[in-house]
Amino acid sequence: SALEQQLDGRMPAGTLGIGHTSWATHGAPTTTNAHPHTDQSGRIAVIHNGIIENAGSIRKALEQRGHTFKSETDTEVLAHLIGELYEGDLEEAVAAALRDVDGAYGLAIICEDEPGVLVAARKGSPLLVGVGDGEWFVASDASPLLQYTRSVVYLDDGEMAVLSRDGYRIRNLETNRIDKPVNQIEWDLTTIERGGYAHFMLKEICEQPESLCNTLRGHLLEDEGTSRVTGLNLGDDDLKKIERIVITACGTSWHSALIGEYMLEE
Repeated sequence: SALEQQLDGRMPAGTLGIGHTSWATHGAPTTTNAHPHTDQSGRIAVIHNGIIENAGSIRKALEQRGHTFKSETDTEVLAHLIGELYEGDLEEAVAAALRDVDGAYGLAIICEDEPGVLVAARKGSPLLVGVGDGEWFVASDASPLLQYTRSVVYLDDGEMAVLSRDGYRIRNLETNRIDKPVNQIEWDLTTIERGGYAHFMLKEICEQPESLCNTLRGHLLEDEGTSRVTGLNLGDDDLKKIERIVITACGTSWHSALIGEYMLEE
């Protein structure tokens, strides 16, 4: 709603764009640290899910070569690295940069010098290509694409997608082209929408009884009053050898972890 107020009905013009909603993984949640981030020239823009583990060392090397940074983010470091390697081919610059990067990423990159091209890549962070009618999309999840298309291509780690006005193609970080199947989304958008609630938080609060039942279904044996945990592939002897169980959680899931602690201790 805040973004809608700022736009005030003035939608950006163009046929190619990137946008991102994300918390700050590096630095404070400020406008300066918000995506997209650009390279030294300001002509290459990047949005990014994930964390670049060696961003600190890359930043120092780039600063020694004259780069200056506006934000505290690892994403801007990646944008500068791509910009330094750019020699007229965005696709190859991205591939070369990612060969020097450690960490996780779901990326979408555009360049002012190549107005009809969008390059996307993933490693450890979900990414898919939406195949529409004369239009193509990149997203980290299928749900925002359902109003445009139900045909999607899921990228695997180490793969890149290159979108242009003529279509899309998938490749790895070397030069090998990859043929991937187009999947059809069967579920409906109404299953993940607000369902008449004022906002998603209220919807999720009211759905807690149903969510709890769905989570426990198949794990509780009502006639015996006991539970079973499937998927661990541990026998009784293996379970007896376990001396300590750690549940990691943050935020509201921490409260669930506390309840789980009491249940496990019992």
